[in-house]
Amino acid sequence: MSTSRPEPSSSPALPDVKRVRTLHLQRAKDAGEKFTMLTSYDVLTAGIFDAAGVDVLLVGDSLGNTVLGHGTTLPVTLDEMIVFASAVVRGAQRALVLVDLPFGSYEESPAQAVRSAVRVMKESGAHAVKIEGGVDLAEHVAAVVRAGVPVMGHVGFTPQAEHALGGFRIQGRGDDAAARVLADARAMQHAGCFGVLLEMVSEDAARTVEESLTVPTVGIGAGAVTTGQVLVWQDMLGLRTGTMPRFVKQYAQLAGTAREAVSEYVADVRSGAFPAEEHTYRG
Repeated sequence: MSTSRPEPSSSPALPDVKRVRTLHLQRAKDAGEKFTMLTSYDVLTAGIFDAAGVDVLLVGDSLGNTVLGHGTTLPVTLDEMIVFASAVVRGAQRALVLVDLPFGSYEESPAQAVRSAVRVMKESGAHAVKIEGGVDLAEHVAAVVRAGVPVMGHVGFTPQAEHALGGFRIQGRGDDAAARVLADARAMQHAGCFGVLLEMVSEDAARTVEESLTVPTVGIGAGAVTTGQVLVWQDMLGLRTGTMPRFVKQYAQLAGTAREAVSEYVADVRSGAFPAEEHTYRG
């Protein structure tokens, strides 16, 4: 049964908190407010995004593509996720740090999922994990939640299952597909997830999920109807070039800026202009 979205509160649930917790995200949903999420994979960007007011930093297995140069997220290991997550935790003073469990670290059994999630929490200091899946993995998610680890579910297009899904395809188009997305989201909520991420889902399907769940949803390519929004930071700031997905808005073009700066450095070194007198120790 759908419920109407409340009017935004006059006293925001998030901006003034010292540390964002899952309960603050729930309060944002209850108050009809929005919250923000960006990926981050290192201490430098974590500090910048945290200071800018981003509410949740996602250490996504997208680092396989954006940092490690793989063609997909599938090769990323749990050990790698823990290393990158540890760096983000050290850079974040306010944001909630959410970490993906990578492909192969949770699907085998609920016990495996618990072991992997506990490792992430103990070894990185992160605050929550994200698990891709729906009805078929609800038992695994429930076991992780029972172990005391906060979990965000991830439904719709799930990159770890891209081969099974037939590639990068919009999910939730048509009555049957929309019903599957809703069933998966409901299963994640029933399993105890504090939120559900919807990736590349039609806006109509995303609206149905947002209105049907009591927990907040986060969208990436799911329209403006979700409680929160997330983007890959290199896409959002224009560090990755080429054709971008339709859902990406680029707020800067840092690749061009960086190229110009490095070209100037190369020219200065080759000409002898750098290092100049002011850059040199004497005596």
